[in-house]
Amino acid sequence: MLRRLAFRPDWQIAITLTATLRVFYTAIAAAFLPFLHPDPALIHSNALTDNLPAPYGLHYALLGIWERFDTLWYLRIAARGYDLPAGVIFYPLYPAAVRVTSWLMPAMAAALLVSTVAAFFSFWGLLRLAGELSADELSEVGRLRMLLLFCAWPTSFVLFAGYADSLTLALVLWAVVFGREARWEAATVCGLLAGSARPTGVVVFIPLAVMAVRSRQARSLVVALTPLGLLGYWCWLRWSGRPSVVEAYRLYQGMTMAPPWRGVAEAVRLIVTGHDALLAIKLGLVILFAVISLRRGVRIEVRIEDKAFVLAVVLQMLMYTGRPLLGTARYLLMVYPAFLVCGGYAERWNGRQLTFYVTALGFLNLAWMWAFLSWSLVL
Repeated sequence: MLRRLAFRPDWQIAITLTATLRVFYTAIAAAFLPFLHPDPALIHSNALTDNLPAPYGLHYALLGIWERFDTLWYLRIAARGYDLPAGVIFYPLYPAAVRVTSWLMPAMAAALLVSTVAAFFSFWGLLRLAGELSADELSEVGRLRMLLLFCAWPTSFVLFAGYADSLTLALVLWAVVFGREARWEAATVCGLLAGSARPTGVVVFIPLAVMAVRSRQARSLVVALTPLGLLGYWCWLRWSGRPSVVEAYRLYQGMTMAPPWRGVAEAVRLIVTGHDALLAIKLGLVILFAVISLRRGVRIEVRIEDKAFVLAVVLQMLMYTGRPLLGTARYLLMVYPAFLVCGGYAERWNGRQLTFYVTALGFLNLAWMWAFLSWSLVL
């Protein structure tokens, strides 16, 4: 069955996986519901939890159960705008998309729909990038295996939750796809929008700039506009008298912007003195993804612009102290070159090996999802 799917057009593979995972995660969340008994103290330690829907009934099982953590902020911004200063850390593109879509359906349904459609474009974009590799590097079966590993990655369920991750990832991937095709205007629009979805999105300017310089085309200069998505939002915050994103992180999240080496130093200190095993795993994953993407001599040679993107994303993750490497597992979903390289390894596996790795990662993904729905783990 997987072999037959592997030879279908990219968009068909993407839509098949998207529909399957949307139904799967919706069913799993509903099945978890009778067994979720989160501590009220955990719930009320998070912001915006005073008016949560009652945890029973079909509507809650399908929609209300997804109202967790950042989703609450996105829904509030979609409904009321930036009426609370702590909300400025949530960039405007995703709540704007939710607001428009909610003209047709309830806000939570709109949030899930936006994320699901964005997940489809993320899968399609990842397959398009993998398709640029030669058959010796990655065959059709290898591309599908790569995508399966990506879909099973722990925290990948967040691509179907009320978060901006899938929207940001889709825009980044398609910006790179369009850049490789020298469609500079389309690449710039995607990159500009990515910067207004999440701060990581603006980093796509780096591979676009590398490709533009290499092309030596005057038309490619338009990619210089890519950072305006993020800069425009920051300027609007300043013009409207709201706190900056950096200040809001410091005041409301306890996170201070710092050079990457200070972030690494604090993480190592907490691992050694506080015996923080989870933080050690996060730091190890960051190092692993960087090594996989940047080392030479692997089956798939990562392009220079992709290496520059990986380095920028990793450095960005290390630039905060106070709560170092918060959200690392889901932020690593943005490091698409590492998954392309993993696809090269996966192509050599037999069926049992593939099943083992996908099952193991999928189990961890569901365990993370359980913790998320139980209010016990901030992504």
